[in-house]
Amino acid sequence: MSTSERFERKYHLTPGQYQSVRNIVRAFMVPDTYTIRAGGRYLVRSLYYDTRDFSAFHERNEGNYGRIKLRFRVYGDNPGASPPVRVELKTKKGNSMTKYSSFADYREYEHFLVSRSWGRSRGCAGESAPPDPVLEEFQRLYHVRGLVPTLLVQYLREGYRSRDGLPVRLTLDHNVHSCRARELFPRDPLLKPHRPRSIVLEIKTNSRFEPDWLRHIVRNQVLKVVSNSKYVQGIEIVRPYMVTPRSVV
Repeated sequence: MSTSERFERKYHLTPGQYQSVRNIVRAFMVPDTYTIRAGGRYLVRSLYYDTRDFSAFHERNEGNYGRIKLRFRVYGDNPGASPPVRVELKTKKGNSMTKYSSFADYREYEHFLVSRSWGRSRGCAGESAPPDPVLEEFQRLYHVRGLVPTLLVQYLREGYRSRDGLPVRLTLDHNVHSCRARELFPRDPLLKPHRPRSIVLEIKTNSRFEPDWLRHIVRNQVLKVVSNSKYVQGIEIVRPYMVTPRSVV
């Protein structure tokens, strides 16, 4: 189990802004482990859970304080490799986000899809694996809230970490797509793009602190903080009738 608390700021970049931002970022940051392994960008695939009446979607649109989001996540697109599945619970309070996560074996994930419970593997002596608080809470919320797998979101990510050990992480997300799904690897998914020519920049810090060079990027590129919930965008794209109505001025 891992827990991370951070502040997030998100921006939309044009292709030209992306090139400028990346060139500056590389002078102060280095690619993270996933980016290095993938040779530049790695595939992120997330399966989000919600109620049948989309309460998580509406809570996000209404800006409810303390809302929680549940999802499975894998890195890559090959189910035959039985990739480990990251089980995540995210809570949002203003600009502050706390994420609780644990990895589950791919067989455990498949077991959960069918039985709606975790079939924890056994050790060499046959004893049950110790309980995992994230998996247990995911299962509890799944049943208490009546959740169902609702949306698959995938994109290519570049991730960077600070060269000097500062608690700053930066990601650049490309080609964000979504589709209705009940599993991480649906057959023939009808993926629809979010913003075809837009790259999502996310700045993630453990406090409100940002180094001077990062603030300079935001000012120099005239970037504006945006609300960029990939889940909300995906629901509005695959279910057009869910689009948030705009007030008439």
